[in-house]
Amino acid sequence: MPNVRSVFLSDIHLGTRACQADRLLDFLREHPSEHLFLVGDIIDFWSMSRGIHWSPAQNTVVQKILRRARHGERVVFIPGNHDEALREYHGVAFGDIEVVGEYVHETADGRRFLLVHGDEFDQVTRYHRWVAVLGDIAYNTLVRLNGWLSWVRRSLGLAGYWSLAGYAKRKVKRALEFIFDFEHSVIRNVRERGLDGVICGHIHWAAMKEVDGLTYINCGDWVDSCTAIVEHLDGRLELVDWDGLERHRPVPLAVAEVAAAVTERKAA
Repeated sequence: MPNVRSVFLSDIHLGTRACQADRLLDFLREHPSEHLFLVGDIIDFWSMSRGIHWSPAQNTVVQKILRRARHGERVVFIPGNHDEALREYHGVAFGDIEVVGEYVHETADGRRFLLVHGDEFDQVTRYHRWVAVLGDIAYNTLVRLNGWLSWVRRSLGLAGYWSLAGYAKRKVKRALEFIFDFEHSVIRNVRERGLDGVICGHIHWAAMKEVDGLTYINCGDWVDSCTAIVEHLDGRLELVDWDGLERHRPVPLAVAEVAAAVTERKAA
């Protein structure tokens, strides 16, 4: 029986070594729901074009999502820029999974939220694709280095999780400016539609806050931060930081933000 009304996931990046499929499986087992919203970059075709890593756990993630859809859970998939090839199937149902470009979700307490991946509000991804691809490569390198650093920390008996990408983000002023611009751009669009807020992904920076009087929510990712949004049965929304062991962790540097920093350096 569902213990939450809705689950919102984004930026899983299946097909890459960075995908934290085991942790995602633990999260899905603990959160049966009535609705499952996949808010983009579920499959990483960008990275897969350079090399595919598809683990047994990633297979199980796909099977579990399909099984939940077959058993009556509503599953809605909103493709992002990394799985944009699937956008042409807007309005098509793959088995029991609906594919849409965007979606308006009404919570149990009557609030209406725009569900969108968010790359359409990222000027780098829209107009400078090669820079975004370069940023993607840089981000994947950071994630691999972070895995090595995590192993070193465990070997030294150091507790807690430290994100190299998150540290880099906080030290790059342009990255913080990108987040601010992204959030306000999304919220302007939501205000024009007369909605109460947005639930998005794309920038790998989990958040739940008020921006200009409306609710801005970002799902984060399952590459480094392992975060998701859940809607409880009463309509209350919660940002869940899921590690299985460590519950409070910094969130990593987004691909688009790395790209933005690269663009600024080239322009200097």
